[in-house]
Order: sequence, then C-alpha cells, then structure tokens
Amino acid sequence: MRARSRRAGLDAAQLTAAWQSASLLLSYPAPGHATTHELVRRASGVLPAPVGAPLRTCLGRLGELPLDELQAEYVETFDTRRRHNLFLTYFAHGDTRKRGVALLRFKQTYQEAGFDVTDDELPDHLCVVLEYAATIDQTKGRQLLLDHRAGLELLRLSLVDADSRWAGALEAVCSTLPPLDGDEREAVRRLAADGPPEEEVGLTPYATPGFDPGPATPDGPTLLPMPSFPGAR
Repeated sequence: MRARSRRAGLDAAQLTAAWQSASLLLSYPAPGHATTHELVRRASGVLPAPVGAPLRTCLGRLGELPLDELQAEYVETFDTRRRHNLFLTYFAHGDTRKRGVALLRFKQTYQEAGFDVTDDELPDHLCVVLEYAATIDQTKGRQLLLDHRAGLELLRLSLVDADSRWAGALEAVCSTLPPLDGDEREAVRRLAADGPPEEEVGLTPYATPGFDPGPATPDGPTLLPMPSFPGAR
C-alpha cells in the first residue's frame, strides 16, 4: 500500500507498526506482556507524534498494575460496558440478524487472503481486524476500519471519557485514519445518542472468540508477536 495516511503521514511500514502495536495493547494481558510492551515501545519510536505518543501513554498506564489486576481491569473495561465493545459490528447492528451478514463479510475478506479465522472466533474483534490490516492487506484492512468508523470513534470517545488505560491505543488507531467528515461526525453523534439497534430475535449464535497465536501466513514476516485475548467475550 503506497498511499500515505492523510492524517498522520504514515507510510506502509509505519502503518504496520501502528496497527500491530495497537492490536497487541488492546489484547487480553497475558504472561510475558512486559516483553511485548517493550517491543511496542520500540515500534512506537518510528511513528509520528499523533500516533506514537498515545501508544506510549497507553504503555505507561498499563505498566502501573501487576498482571492479575490488569487482567481484572481489562475484563471490567471491555466485557461489561456496551460502549467499550471491541466487536466492531456490534455498534452498527447490535445483536440483530444483520450483524451475522456483517460478520460474514469480515470472514470472507480474511479467507480471500488466506487469513484463517476459526468458527470459534468472531472476525470483527478489533485486535483481529488490526492484525489483518497490519500484516496481510493494508488496503482492505483499512477499509474494514473505515466501514465501521462511527463505532470505532464512539469506542475511542467512551474510553477517553472513562479515563481508561487503553484509550491511547484507540487514539493511535483513529489517528491513522482520515479526519471525520460531516456525515461521519453525524453518524457518531446518532450512535452516541441512540446506541446500537435492537431486535426481538437474537443473533444467529457465534461462539466466544479466541485467538490462534500462530502466524497469519506460514512464511509472512510480522513486526511484532501476534496478540491473544482469552478474556474477550
């Protein structure tokens, strides 16, 4: 992908560093996370301030707690609050049948590139989307983020308002995307006011997501290790 982000002036290598770093920071804290954080810290050094600075802020705040307390706060942040949902299609479709179609689009996009997501994983989890965008296809991955821009911005605003330790990771992601236009700002406003849609009939079941820590492609290089988020629901 040769086009540079209009907002932060990132080239392809910097986009990989930014998106994969954010994916790792937003994943469920696992043993050895301090080593991963150091890799993210180094990667953030090649990024312009609007992206690198919030990543380092997030790193600093995550380092304030021991692992068990950080895991508990992660679950409290992302598993119990609707506006902190890491599943992008939830903001647009809630738990309706339309969400199933949106999830299928994510999965088909991944499969076309050989990026396998099992039936036990939800393909719209932000960590998965960012990993795909960072290491497989920046153009299509960026489009998935833009297609769900209103939800992504609402998640960012909600984490900032809550003074969340993870707010910086969302600020970095949003800084890699073009500025919001008028229609997008209105979509964020409506979503903040009304919330996701509801439906009497529930969503066709999808299992609780996990994440395969193996490489996205057998021989494909990655800048940073793959994320894991066993705490995500």
